Amino acid sequence: MDSAGDLTAAVKSLAVKAGFARVGIAQAGEVRGRKAFRHWLEAGYNGRMDYLARNLEKRFRPELLAAGTRSVICLAVSYAPAASPPPESAGFVARYARGRDYHDILKRRCRNLMRSIAGIAPDFVARAFVDSAPVAERSLAAAAGLGWIGRNGCLLCPGLGSYVVLAEIVCNLPLVADAPLEAGCGDCHACVDACPAGALLDDGLMDARRCLSYLSIEHRGCVEPELWPLWGGRLFGCDRCQEVCPHNRDVQPGDDELLGDALGDVSIADVLNWSRGDWDAATRGSAMRRATFEMFLRNAIIVAGNSPDASLRDVLKSLRRRHPQFRDILDRAIGRAANDGV
Repeated sequence: MDSAGDLTAAVKSLAVKAGFARVGIAQAGEVRGRKAFRHWLEAGYNGRMDYLARNLEKRFRPELLAAGTRSVICLAVSYAPAASPPPESAGFVARYARGRDYHDILKRRCRNLMRSIAGIAPDFVARAFVDSAPVAERSLAAAAGLGWIGRNGCLLCPGLGSYVVLAEIVCNLPLVADAPLEAGCGDCHACVDACPAGALLDDGLMDARRCLSYLSIEHRGCVEPELWPLWGGRLFGCDRCQEVCPHNRDVQPGDDELLGDALGDVSIADVLNWSRGDWDAATRGSAMRRATFEMFLRNAIIVAGNSPDASLRDVLKSLRRRHPQFRDILDRAIGRAANDGV
């Protein structure tokens, strides 16, 4: 290539051919956001995600992830739904987890892209990351001009909205960095107002201890009784802050490989009766595997307690013998179900 600009244009063209909807370049060096992230940790907003406090220096300095790093290729793929049921429906699953596991898909595309780049830049050395290292991926994507971090804490990409998953390739090429975008939320507070449990802090930060997505996917302990009435029918995750975002209106359906419905027509009664083998079969090849069998059962018990479906009460009662470790929350759910979830 004759210049860094030509090489950058070629890399971006290859990224699109590899199946990425957006590509931008960030320079190696400190990424903005470390101070706010440290404040978030010190406030305890990370819940029990203690791993986020480790490798803080690496998280905001991508050149520490691989020797010789000069640039970061930031990539995005859309999973925007064509249509989906409302979050209040029993058994709701977050949209990003309804299809095949995006980690596997993006890793494969990154490998293909890296092979293509090596074909035009023989000295190319790189590492790819998809949730696999301490990387401040949203901050990097914002630095690379893919979008901005909205009040809901998600990256908002013009034309794609926030229904995106991200990947990064740190490399030794002297690529031309893109300029960050201006934040486009304006005076809109729709996501903050709509958050069921008040987890959004109006500044792009989120209190995980009240976030229904975190609690249903990451948190392995009990869920505070005060949050049960706010839980609704959520089995895995919560998209409410994205559903109300104006930037997610009228976006085109996302990548075919990421769309789907992994659980199909499974009911809450089915999940309550799952064996560990049933959980394994239902979540294999899906990002839903992030939640353990016990977490799925806990979530389903809460949903059943919130449901007006009287038949679920008998299912809950039958579980007291099979799952004595859940007796306390089963009793609470049975009591709520007897009072129509009140």
